[in-house]
Amino acid sequence: MSSTTALHKGLQVLKALKGHTLAGLSNQQLVQATDLNASAITRIMAALIDEGLAEKREDGRFALSVGMLQIAQRHALEMQRAQEKIDEINRRVLAGAQR
Repeated sequence: MSSTTALHKGLQVLKALKGHTLAGLSNQQLVQATDLNASAITRIMAALIDEGLAEKREDGRFALSVGMLQIAQRHALEMQRAQEKIDEINRRVLAGAQR
């Protein structure tokens, strides 16, 4: 399997986990959601867990990890800062247009 193919499969699994952080998904549910086989899911989940992006719950279900949620939070904060800059530029442009 090429690294690009492996990456795409890993991203499919991450997308399948979206919205299931609280309850998680079983290996079989991930198979159904992605059309990947069970051994591929097992390998991908092992890699995602090793990288801190997913976790295996005590009940055996998989979910996005705190590490993945931290990535999402950092992105949200960056977008907020970008919006604040845009708002400041708009205020300055509007103030200059009113002179």
